[in-house]
Amino acid sequence: MIGRLRGILVSKQAPWIMLEVGGVGYELEVPMSTYYDLPAAGEALTLVTHYAVREDAVALYGFATEAERRLFRDVQKVSGIGAKIALAVLSGSSVNEFARMLQAGDVAALTKIPGIGKKTAERMIVELRERSQAMISPLIDGIRNGMPGDAIGEAGIALQQLGYKPAEIARMLKDAQPKDSPEDLIRMALKSAFRG
Repeated sequence: MIGRLRGILVSKQAPWIMLEVGGVGYELEVPMSTYYDLPAAGEALTLVTHYAVREDAVALYGFATEAERRLFRDVQKVSGIGAKIALAVLSGSSVNEFARMLQAGDVAALTKIPGIGKKTAERMIVELRERSQAMISPLIDGIRNGMPGDAIGEAGIALQQLGYKPAEIARMLKDAQPKDSPEDLIRMALKSAFRG
């Protein structure tokens, strides 16, 4: 099984990318949530992956964060939902937004995601509502190595309440240091947002 790839981004044409790892080019399908945060071709890139083998195909999917991959896998556990709809979920909302839709039982918002009708939305709410609490996490994968979880968590919650999306928060906090307090992290994040 292939769980993670680190290499050079060779090409990208939504929703497909090619990542060269040790001289081998891997074609991956990525959700738009990941696609929008990709670097330019020729730059280094690390993605967590999901390797799927079906009767008629083998597929490799790439994600910017572990939370996205977890959501992709969880959504497919709902009967009648496959990879195409799971990718549409991630392309149409962030992990936290999707979890909030499930928690609120918001059928109308879920049906705005391509491929999800009213019955499917209702089934998702019933089958995923309990898991959705674990999906809501301000801890952004890739930036918490060596970081105290509570500092990142507090800063992430504050930034979400200000209206920033998880991908934006990850970019804003990419230079966080273990000694930083939540207040320092928020200040740094807001400065980076205003510079960008």
